[in-house]
Amino acid sequence: MTETLSSAASQELTADQLLAAYRVMRTIRDFEERVHEEFAGGDIPGFVHLYAGEEASAAGVCAHLDERDAIASTHRGHGHCIAKGVDVSAMMAEIYGKVTGSCRGKGGSMHIADLSKGMLGANGIVGGGPPLICGRALASKHKGDGGVAVAFFGDGASNQGTTLESLNLATVWNLPAIFVAENNGYAESTSSSWSVASDDIADRAAAFGMPGVIVDGFDFFAVHEAAGEAIARAREGGGPTLIEVKFTRYFGHFEGDQQLYRANEVAEARERLDCLKRFRARVTESGQLSAEQLDRIDSEVAAEIDAAVEAAKAAPKPGPDDLLTDVYVSY
Repeated sequence: MTETLSSAASQELTADQLLAAYRVMRTIRDFEERVHEEFAGGDIPGFVHLYAGEEASAAGVCAHLDERDAIASTHRGHGHCIAKGVDVSAMMAEIYGKVTGSCRGKGGSMHIADLSKGMLGANGIVGGGPPLICGRALASKHKGDGGVAVAFFGDGASNQGTTLESLNLATVWNLPAIFVAENNGYAESTSSSWSVASDDIADRAAAFGMPGVIVDGFDFFAVHEAAGEAIARAREGGGPTLIEVKFTRYFGHFEGDQQLYRANEVAEARERLDCLKRFRARVTESGQLSAEQLDRIDSEVAAEIDAAVEAAKAAPKPGPDDLLTDVYVSY
């Protein structure tokens, strides 16, 4: 049965937890908007796919994860990296293709990763993450370490055989796996209403014998609640869950996409639905946090992003001697 969560009940989150959640979302937003600006300057190589507008999903899910846990991302992976604790300076250097990057300049935006943080990588292969997560979840199950594995994927990847096979395998093997379908409405420029046969991706969960939940992706608290229940159940041996998070991205499919297939969706979302605005309003109106506390985070994050860009621009690029390093694992 598919459950819909549009607005979560009040969460038992401490002030420190709320501040940490806001910092993650603010860092993702500022990081992405700065990359948008820097890419336009022509210094960033390769393609860039931005996560702005979707912050509540990564932040709400990853708030429940720790060092035992792993995530796999999509080609739109910066937000997931930040939410899983990957160093922002190393990320910026990676996007610039520098040796100080998290993958030493060899992954770039679309294959950014940090295995030390349990971030198994962004992925240029649509639907490439779910099979990886099944493997990681199986390892945690055998080790008995209580770890869970989370696959973030888009509405386009929801139609891929790799994803559907992974949903089946996760149930058959009762894996501690969470599948987060981030439905931003478009697979490149194709509306999910044209490409996804079911009305909701979460409805497919029933066919694989797992719970399915639909969440308002502009509401951090709704995502946090749904993810918390699914992750706790997985840790206790209750098996996988499919969570569909619905929202919209603020930028094009890639930098340079003119978005002629969209009308006023982005402007309306930024004005009425924005997850950062909703979070700020909720915690200040409830008295849980003050505007001054949030403003301080805004200033700190802005300085952090400035420093990351400055360091990335000054760092060296990989040289010819780096070509064959970090290619194969030595046991």
